[in-house]
Order: sequence, then structure tokens, then C-alpha cells
Amino acid sequence: MGTTPLRFGLDTFGDVTVDPATGEPLSHAQVLRDVVAQGELADRVGIDAFGIGEHHRDDYAVSAPDIVLAALASRTERIRLGTAVTVLSSDDPVRVQQRSATIDALSHGRAEVTLGRGSFTESFPLFGHDLSDYEQLFAEKLDLWAALQAGGRVTWEAGRLRAPLRDIEVFPRTEHGPVRTWIGVGGSPESVVRTAQYGFGLMLAIIGGDPARFAPYTQLFRRALHELGRPELPVGVHSPGFVADTDDEARELLFPHMKANRDRIGRERGWAPMTREQFDAEVEHGAMFVGSPDTVAHKIARTARVLGLDRFDLKYSNGPLPHEHLMRCIELYGTEVVPRVRALLGEPRPDEVDEPDEIDDASATVVGALR
Repeated sequence: MGTTPLRFGLDTFGDVTVDPATGEPLSHAQVLRDVVAQGELADRVGIDAFGIGEHHRDDYAVSAPDIVLAALASRTERIRLGTAVTVLSSDDPVRVQQRSATIDALSHGRAEVTLGRGSFTESFPLFGHDLSDYEQLFAEKLDLWAALQAGGRVTWEAGRLRAPLRDIEVFPRTEHGPVRTWIGVGGSPESVVRTAQYGFGLMLAIIGGDPARFAPYTQLFRRALHELGRPELPVGVHSPGFVADTDDEARELLFPHMKANRDRIGRERGWAPMTREQFDAEVEHGAMFVGSPDTVAHKIARTARVLGLDRFDLKYSNGPLPHEHLMRCIELYGTEVVPRVRALLGEPRPDEVDEPDEIDDASATVVGALR
């Protein structure tokens, strides 16, 4: 296992859902209210973290996750509240810091942020950025974000695209140190090592294929931390899934909505339509955690063991699946899946820390080159 007992999260992008009576899409306003209700339920059933992602298109209702999280800060008691993901490339690190510190204050220290480049690019032209600067924008802004986490007055002059800061302090201050930061990574070794360099948690977005194939990346992350002289840091996984009372019910409820979502994106990106055979194969052997509580619990436990996880986040909203089914999924995840996973894994002591695994020579070269 990872450096700490496994924690459990739920993530949503605020997918626009449908009215089960009419099949018509709900308004963005109603979806936003439903997301708040989902977060409240996640808190009540004992989930450790609730993440809300950012999109800027009509099939997702959430373009400003921080505001939804602020609403949840006053309506929840213990659950951690985070972004899943903040598209840092098209945002400004100072504003992200200010918003995160505000949520942290309102929630009494429960805020966290996951930073990434984003797999959708609508935000770049929307906020006046050139897509040709995709990589450079993220590199510069992540560097500034790291500088801001040191606290106090900041001088940062390492950017070409972002204006420098000279002896500036950012407000409000956090009460208990920097906001917990994760970096969302899709499978680039360079991104894994960069996350280790900055000393942030690694959140692997595993949305296709057997999660076990990501073991080299978790090994690389721990090797990089060791080589850089850093302490062990958490590793998490974000993957799609859905829980219902039985395996058949989960698949039958989810498939048409998952297909609608995936096929719409596929038409934009030149993908073939999703078939039922592909869906079933991904459920049985890939990255989709779909089924009864027992089925999903066993798959999470296997993934946690193989990758040495500290956190598992289920991306429970997948296309226009109605709100009532999402609420049932959240209830089952908290009351049945999580206890089953904990039983399958045992109760690891907080001081149990895995030694870094061996990685291949090519990965070791990446560590050396990026030190």
C-alpha cells in the first residue's frame, strides 16, 4: 500500500443530466444544485474527499468549481473539498491561490486542489491564450504556484508568458500552511518526475486500460522522490465508475449514458462510436469501476495493492445519467464499497510505508535528466 491508509474520494465534472421522466436535459442551474446535494450526501456517508472538475462547454454545468466548493464548505462538516481538475494553463496561479485559500478558510482547513493541463481546450481561446503555448503555459504557471506555496512575500521572474511578481504577498493567507496540492497526470514520465520535483501529490487519471499498466509511473514517482531527497508523498488514482445494487443493473443503467457522452466527444476527436463489447471489456478488464458494491470493492482493492495507492477517487458522473442514480451510487460507495475495500486491505497502520519499488533503466534516466 501507500504511505497512509487508503482514502476514498468522489469526483464529478457536473455532467448535464436528464430528467428520467422526460429524457430532456436539466438546466445548468439545476445540475449545479444537484452537485451540491451530491457533495452533501458524500459527506454524510463518510467519503473522505469530493472533487469538482472544470469545463467550458454545454454538456457540463461546472465552469467555476471553486464557487460550488465554497457552497459545500458551509454545508458539509468533514469531507475534503477539491478541484478535479483546475486547468492551470488557462487560469492564473495567484487567483487559484486566493480562491483555494478562501475555500480553506470557509471549510476550516478542508480545501485541496488538483492542477492539470486539461484534456479539453475550450478554455484557451475563451481566456485569450494561444494553444501553441499549451506546454509553456503550464510549466510557467506550475512554477509560480510552487513559489506561492512557500508563503510570505514572493518574487518570481521565471516566466515568458506570465508577468513577473516582485516582492508581492497574496491574500488571504491560509491558517495552517499551504493548500494540499495534487498534480493530475495522464501518463507522461516527465510529468511524473516534475510532480516529484515540486513536492506535490501525484493523481493519475486512469480512464482506459488495465490500471496495473500504470505501476511503472508510481514506481518512478517514488524513485524520483528518493533521488531528490524528498519524503514520501501520496499517490492517487482518478477513474470512472458507477455503483448499483447489482452488476447487471450498474451496467444497464450506465451504458447508454456513458456511450452518449463518449460518442459526443468522439465525434469531435475522430473516434469510432463506443460499442457494448468495448464497454463490457473496459468494465471487466480496464479502468471502469462498474458493478455491485462487492465487484467495485474488489477492483479498487486490487488497484490499490498493485499501485500502492493512498487515495482512490471514483469519477461517478458519466454523461447524462439521472441525478437519482448518482445519489444511489454515492450512498452505496460510502456505506458498502468503502467498508468492503478496507476489510479487503486490512487496517494498515499510519506508519506503514512501502519502500520505493525498482524501476527500469529508462525511467531512471528520466529521473537523472530532470533533477
